[in-house]
Amino acid sequence: DIYQGCKKLKQVDLVEGAVLHDTIAALLLEEWKNVMNDNLDAINQSLPTARAGSYDNNYDDMGGKAMAIRRWIRTVLRKIVDYKAQHRSLLNEAATALQHALPNDIVIKNVLPFLELPSYTFEVEVH
Repeated sequence: DIYQGCKKLKQVDLVEGAVLHDTIAALLLEEWKNVMNDNLDAINQSLPTARAGSYDNNYDDMGGKAMAIRRWIRTVLRKIVDYKAQHRSLLNEAATALQHALPNDIVIKNVLPFLELPSYTFEVEVH
């Protein structure tokens, strides 16, 4: 494991952080935004005290840092995928209600684009 023996690893910086932050900012509910931001910050709270593991011939001791990072990635991805699905569901409900009150072309051209999430697709690996 690449994090095995990395005692100085204390922080994770996201490679695609801007995309994820844009998606979080576009979520409909403030609660979702707060949960996601808390989840993003959580890894940097736990890494400094997680065990690094041993890098000698004992491959069974990968340490807590590697496990914490894996668990964190899965948690963040599952949450964002779930919130995007819920966002889409709420958006569809709102669009249906608006289409009854407004002409369809107004809803499609002038309302829905402001409620859409960024188009980036987050995928969760199945283990």
